[in-house]
Amino acid sequence: MFEHIPPFAGDPILSLNEDFQKDPRPNKINLSIGIYFDDAGRIPVMDSVKQAEQMVVAKGGPKPYLPIEGAANLRAAVQQLLFGADHEAVRSGRIATIQSVGSSGGLKIGADFIATWFKGSQVWVSDPTWDNHRSMFEGAGLTVNTYPYYDPATGGLKFAQMLATLRGLPSRSIVLLHACCHNPTGVDPTRAQWDELIPVLRERQLIPYLDLAYQGFGDGIEADAYAARALATAGVSFFIANSFSKSMSVYGERCGALSVVCPSAREAALVLGQMKFTVRRNYSSPPIHGGQIVATVLTDPALRQSWEVELGAMRERILAMRKKLHAVLSAKVPGRNFDYFLTQRGMFSYTGMTIAQVDTLRETHGVYMVRSGRICVAGLNSSNVEATAVAMAAVLAG
Repeated sequence: MFEHIPPFAGDPILSLNEDFQKDPRPNKINLSIGIYFDDAGRIPVMDSVKQAEQMVVAKGGPKPYLPIEGAANLRAAVQQLLFGADHEAVRSGRIATIQSVGSSGGLKIGADFIATWFKGSQVWVSDPTWDNHRSMFEGAGLTVNTYPYYDPATGGLKFAQMLATLRGLPSRSIVLLHACCHNPTGVDPTRAQWDELIPVLRERQLIPYLDLAYQGFGDGIEADAYAARALATAGVSFFIANSFSKSMSVYGERCGALSVVCPSAREAALVLGQMKFTVRRNYSSPPIHGGQIVATVLTDPALRQSWEVELGAMRERILAMRKKLHAVLSAKVPGRNFDYFLTQRGMFSYTGMTIAQVDTLRETHGVYMVRSGRICVAGLNSSNVEATAVAMAAVLAG
């Protein structure tokens, strides 16, 4: 009956993580999977999240199905987090928001929505992007293309080439953009570049689709929402999927949202209705527990302040690891510029290492990174960062 079905090749990052778990070497180092670890190498349990969960559990009560679009308090809190409570788009009711099963669920609901209501539109993603972006949009029946993004020569952004490509796209093309902390490169546009990019998106009538999975890990919660707020202020209609997996360390709770900024409240109501229909055909409604933890953190003033402090400490720890990696590599490999580790932002960086060098690093030194050379900087800590840098230097020196 099923002999015609090919085997699943496996997700490259998750498969690499499985190989790491099987490695018997005691000093192995895992820089592959996109999870924030603390300096002891553990997934943190944030105090603000722990208190919020205790409050949610203490309320007790029945557990009915949530509305298709999710809990109203979470949806309102998401809009205020992304755009600010006083933003015109929030006050005028022209944002349609659903609670989703992680930001991956939001991305897929948006992809299905686009496939239905923007027939003929194609999707353009950065080169490179998170592997699952292409899979989700192609899985919805959409054609996926790439636009220039990462410059391996500088470790920075091919901004001129990116703009030139976007200027040549047909109207209503979908342009996937990372709002901050680009995965996998860590390379982001500056504010000035966003300000130059947004008029192109508006004038060409392109439809931005923002992925904001790492709000707070770049320059801070407010600063990392710059692109979303600037697009909304400019009158651009766009999609934005956001996640709380990393920022609240609630990976398995699958807490996310999808918002669509529309020209008017009337159109937002139409979009929300069709997004609900799309959800109904997929998973029917989101879960209660994790969403209420997030909503409690975002709406309780004391917990919100505590969360921002904890998230800030996570951001600073990643920055400290970047600086240490940069310092050791610069000392061990004189003549080579590693400044891109300091300019790239968030949990990820492209190291510039080749596939052969990545394989040698894993096989000889027990340091695991994705074969593209991407590392999760949050996998570094005070106990392994120097060993990682020394190993990288040895491989780079050849």
